[in-house]
Amino acid sequence: MSTGPNRILDEFAKLLTDTAGAAQGVRREVETAFRAQAEKMLNSMDVVQREEFEAARDMAVKARAENKALAARVAELEAKIAALTGSAGGDTSPETASKPRAKK
Repeated sequence: MSTGPNRILDEFAKLLTDTAGAAQGVRREVETAFRAQAEKMLNSMDVVQREEFEAARDMAVKARAENKALAARVAELEAKIAALTGSAGGDTSPETASKPRAKK
């Protein structure tokens, strides 16, 4: 009769283990359903994915750096042109700028 209480405890432990396994299965199913609904809702709102956003941000940073470099280069070239033409004022208005020659 010493196996009676132990058997009851063993059966109870087995029942709890089975219940825990079933609860984990339900949890996975709920998570899957929730993720599917959340993804469906985000797709309907045209939300940008993080990878796409980071790629666009990287391109913008690169373009900004290139713009700064080009602006510095243009300023340097304008200074050289001003030094060559003897224009100290650096006036680059359309009225005073020379027009390109037309091809014949």
